[in-house]
Amino acid sequence: MSTRINRRAAAAVIAGIVASAGAGILPALAATQLTGAGSTFVYPFFSKAFYTYSQSHNDVTVNYQPIGSGGGIQQFIAKTVDFGASDVPMNGDELKRAGGPVVQIPVALGGEAITYNLPTSIPGGLRLTREAVAEIYLGKITRWNDPLLEKLNPRASLPNLPIVTVHRSDGSGTTYIFSDFLSSVSKDWKDKVGTGKSVQWPGSNTVGGKGNDGVAGQVRQTQGAIGYVELAYAIENKMATAQLQNKSGKWLFCTESTVKAAAATKANVSPTDFSIVDRSGDNAYPIAGYTWAFVYENPSDKGRAKLVRDVLGWVTGDDAQKLAGSLNYVPLPDAIQETAKKALAQVKV
Repeated sequence: MSTRINRRAAAAVIAGIVASAGAGILPALAATQLTGAGSTFVYPFFSKAFYTYSQSHNDVTVNYQPIGSGGGIQQFIAKTVDFGASDVPMNGDELKRAGGPVVQIPVALGGEAITYNLPTSIPGGLRLTREAVAEIYLGKITRWNDPLLEKLNPRASLPNLPIVTVHRSDGSGTTYIFSDFLSSVSKDWKDKVGTGKSVQWPGSNTVGGKGNDGVAGQVRQTQGAIGYVELAYAIENKMATAQLQNKSGKWLFCTESTVKAAAATKANVSPTDFSIVDRSGDNAYPIAGYTWAFVYENPSDKGRAKLVRDVLGWVTGDDAQKLAGSLNYVPLPDAIQETAKKALAQVKV
C-alpha cells in the first residue's frame, strides 16, 4: 500500500474527531509533553481524549504515536516513552525485559468489524458464521461464490471473485484479538496458526497493511478483499461490515451494544485473564477486547509519572469514557473503571 493511501485512510478516521483545531493538534506552549506509543485500535479515542484533556490542563500535552501494539511495547521496554498501549497485556517475557514492575491498566473497550469489498451490495449485509471466517483466513474458502457462502447468503448474488484476506503486517493487539477469536472457534487454526500479535498467515492470496488504517485502506482499494478493523475505522471509512453468527447462534453486526453485551459476560478482567472473544450470550458480538496502557510501578521521574497517572486516571473516568462512546467505542463498565483506578493507585509517585 502506498503512503498516500495510508494517509488518506488515517485522515478519514480522524476527520471530525477533533474540532477546528485539528486532530491531535495540542497547545504548543505546554510545560510538559508526555509521550506514548502503541495500539492503533485505540487511536481515534486517544486522539480526542488527549486533546480534550489539554484544554483544561494547558500545562500538559500528550504526543501519542499509533505504531501498533508490538511497537508500543518495544518502545516502553526501551524507555523511550512515558507509557505504552496494547490491545493485549504484556506477557511474561515482555514484563521480564521491562526491567522493573509494570502496572497495566484497562483504558478502552472496542470491537473488531469484519469488512469486505464486493462489486455489488448485499441486502442486509454479508452473513458469515464464525467457522466460515476461520475457513476463509485458513485459505480453505478461496472464492466469494463458494457454496458455503452462497448458502449463508441466499438473497445475495455473490461474485465469482477470489477472496483476498487482509491482515496486519505489524505486531498488533488487534491481530491478537482476531487470532484469539479464530483459535476459539477453529481447532485447525489453533493447532496450525495460534494466537499472537504476529502470526504466520496461511493461504496464498493474502496481503498485509500497517495499522488499522492500513488494513482499512487495503480492503477499500482491493475488490474481493476481506479484513478486520476496529469499528471506528470501519464507520469513518464508510465500509461494508458483515453480520457474524455468534456462539449463541444469533446474527450480529459489530456495534456499541453488541460489544457491550460481550463485555458484560465477563465482569472482571486482569492482565492475565482478559479475553472476551466468542462469549455466550444472545447479543454478545464475538470479536471484542480491551486496550491496556502500561506504566512503571516505580518510575524514576516521579513528576512525569504523576502527570501520566493523572492523564490515565482521567482517560478511564466517566468524562473521557463518554467521549469513547461518541467515537464508536464502548464506555468502560463501572467495574472495569474501578479496576483501572486500583491499578493506577499502585504507581508510586
